[in-house]
Amino acid sequence: MKGLELQGLSVSYGRTMPVKSVNLAVAPGELVGLVGPSGCGKSTLLRAVAGFEPLVAGRVLWDGQDLAGVPVHRRRFGLMFQDNQLFVHQNVGANVGFGLKMAGLRGPALAERVAELLDLVGLAGFEGRSVTTLSGGQASRVALARALAPEPRLLMLDEPLASLDVDLRQSLRGQVIDLLDQLGTAVLWVTHDPAEAAAVGRVEQFAALTGAPIPPET
Repeated sequence: MKGLELQGLSVSYGRTMPVKSVNLAVAPGELVGLVGPSGCGKSTLLRAVAGFEPLVAGRVLWDGQDLAGVPVHRRRFGLMFQDNQLFVHQNVGANVGFGLKMAGLRGPALAERVAELLDLVGLAGFEGRSVTTLSGGQASRVALARALAPEPRLLMLDEPLASLDVDLRQSLRGQVIDLLDQLGTAVLWVTHDPAEAAAVGRVEQFAALTGAPIPPET
């Protein structure tokens, strides 16, 4: 199997299991919408795939390789959170270039890559802008540029447009989907909106992820 494969993925918090026995495959270049109500475990699933949450069962594989023991920064997976999580003490350029700088990119090469990414998301020339002056749509695009900066082989978007008003969300959604389709990046897009999931691509229903308390041991 090429790309991402989840086999029986389970995550627990104490005696509660928010993600239980999930099986899913995403091919390179494929866009998949994960749809389900709030609290059903979608965000936890993304964090587990990224390596932020330990598994109690199952496997995460990429191109058939089991990623157990592979740290977050070596998985080459990108994760964009619902609230964008931009660094308010840094300007737009520093936010976009953060991961690149941590990877050792410096000087003209770093500046060139940041400029390229901002142009890609329609924010050319925004490098020096304070993130506190950005509109909601602009902040979302900066967060997307930052997630795309290290050229991840899998990009996971956790309700990326949920904080925007309906008209802007629909407009920006189309732009982002077109961009990701052009880049050929494998994408997992979490949403509670079935229409948004359908617009993304293949739809996977995740209402069944909601965990129940684990019975006491006997």
